[in-house]
Amino acid sequence: MIESVAYNDMGQLVVRVKGRSDPVTEAKVARSFPWSLPDSYIALRDKEGKELALLKSLDELDPSSREVVLRELRDKVFTPRIKRVIEHKAEFGVTSITAETDRGVVTFQVRSRDDVRVLSDRRLLFRDADGNGYEVFDLESLDAASRKCMQDYL
Repeated sequence: MIESVAYNDMGQLVVRVKGRSDPVTEAKVARSFPWSLPDSYIALRDKEGKELALLKSLDELDPSSREVVLRELRDKVFTPRIKRVIEHKAEFGVTSITAETDRGVVTFQVRSRDDVRVLSDRRLLFRDADGNGYEVFDLESLDAASRKCMQDYL
């Protein structure tokens, strides 16, 4: 279904779809569920958000296109990995978490348990009010105090 994914001279993502004469410029890449399979079910969308294709696997792409999609996911889909919890406090039904991540220190709010996805007994994904994701990739890699804060969500 997808012929190629590349960047044009302006740095825009361009997707060529089989059977479509014009390429789609300013395309977007997004992960779909399940979050436990980060390299599966990748959506390619036009600039309005209309889905062009849903890739069950990145293996559906040629190596060059696959590298472009992986770069987009890495650079444009902001999901820092939590390395340490600095502060964890709940007030008025909202939990505020300040954490050291692989991309610096962040503070985000979690409104309910619906904002936390348990991906395994060691892996969590938080969504803040703005839709940003923060991942605990391996609960066991955290220090004891951080692990204690995160285990409340399992």
